[in-house]
Amino acid sequence: MKRSDERVLTTHVGSLPRTDHLVELMHQRGEGTGIDRNVMNDAIDEATGRAIRRQSDVGIDIGNDGEQSRPGFHIYASERLEGFSERTIPRPQWADVEDFPEYAGKAFPDIVSEAQTRPVATEAVRYDGGSHIDTEIERFRWTLDTTGVEFEETFMTAASPGVIASSLGNQYYESNDEFTFALARAMRAEYERIADAGLLLQIDAPDVLSERHRKFKSLSTEEFKSCARRRIEAINQATSSVPAEQIRLHCCWGNYEGPHHKDIPLEEMLPILYEADVGGLLIERANPRHHHEWRAFEEYPLPSEWVLVPGVVDVKTNIVEHPQTIADRITKIAEIIGDPSRIIAGPDCGLATLAGHQIVEPEIAWAKLEALSAGADRASETLF
Repeated sequence: MKRSDERVLTTHVGSLPRTDHLVELMHQRGEGTGIDRNVMNDAIDEATGRAIRRQSDVGIDIGNDGEQSRPGFHIYASERLEGFSERTIPRPQWADVEDFPEYAGKAFPDIVSEAQTRPVATEAVRYDGGSHIDTEIERFRWTLDTTGVEFEETFMTAASPGVIASSLGNQYYESNDEFTFALARAMRAEYERIADAGLLLQIDAPDVLSERHRKFKSLSTEEFKSCARRRIEAINQATSSVPAEQIRLHCCWGNYEGPHHKDIPLEEMLPILYEADVGGLLIERANPRHHHEWRAFEEYPLPSEWVLVPGVVDVKTNIVEHPQTIADRITKIAEIIGDPSRIIAGPDCGLATLAGHQIVEPEIAWAKLEALSAGADRASETLF
């Protein structure tokens, strides 16, 4: 992972606002409407170029393609895996939202239903997404060349085995654990393709934290920690051929505007996250529920070879943080880590994790990233 001895670098978590035209096409495709492939590809090309230029314009140092070709940060995986059939299955509810049913009905009318139709594993899962990921990589490279944008470093995201196991159904494997490791074996090819292309591989694993108050809310804390440890093991197994320094791990407590009062504390989970064979960690810090948890890094110091990407911009509010607030957050965590070159500033999570469903208005999202860059500049004046 890129480091700087001169200033605080900036990045983001992966998903960025799509164009209205692309969102509409993705919605139509999701509804079963046939979309001309050339029309869709042109829309993705246009949106990818826009996302790359906007990142450069607002001062992002470590950028990606904005996940423009994907309908969601994790559900895209179902298009690249075989062994699934569409089935109606129970929908796990967030434990924190369940405590406030009136709010849930108003804020999440589309996700509080008791059942949903999703791809469900009905036979052994297999990866068949080589052409998909190759096209993404080729498009990213081509767009960088045609726009002339040069990032300090480039990355590409990929859903973790655990988050796929939590998002898709299973009616084939005997346990969720077995399902997760089957997905690890299947997704290994995608992870290696990204790394072989020379890109930084970002593994999106919100499940390691967020499933404590969702799919596994009935477990004890210790039982969940064992489950989370197994999911880290699945990531390690799937990425064993990728150098650790080429991988960064993203974890969060769920990118939704809910109470979050049942989130598992970071101090409970940080030692388990440290078991990942990676070179860096992206973790929420701007989320008001977790703003105090810089203390966890005092108790459990960051591994000496790791880079930390603390979230210093909240992606669940349309308030644009003041650059000084961002600078203060960066400075505080840098002082605890002890080496500002090991800090890269980022937002808490993605700014458009699902096409057509986002909390932050697109132009405000870009304004927040611009504030991120300004805050990193201010922090650099103090830290270097």
